[in-house]
Amino acid sequence: MAGVGKLLKQAQKMQRSIESLQTQMEAKEIDVTSGGGAVKIKINGAGKFLSLVLDAEFLKEDPKLISDTLLVAIQDAAKQAKDFNDAEMQKVTSAFQMPGMM
Repeated sequence: MAGVGKLLKQAQKMQRSIESLQTQMEAKEIDVTSGGGAVKIKINGAGKFLSLVLDAEFLKEDPKLISDTLLVAIQDAAKQAKDFNDAEMQKVTSAFQMPGMM
């Protein structure tokens, strides 16, 4: 049963790596701008929105334009955080291939 012990150690190592990665994700900040810089969003690698800044001149625009631009910026920020998170998680988990799992 040495194989089971090895698998258990690998799983524990992967868990520690994932926990470390989660901490790194929370510290990673991603800046996203939209509308020519009228909307600035800061999100961390874990997907938590940290800040939203709107240009004062932008707020004088048509409400529909403001709404659409904000929505695009939010969607872009969420996608960038998810893509970053997925790529980093792939790096950690790809090192741990368990037999019969993939």
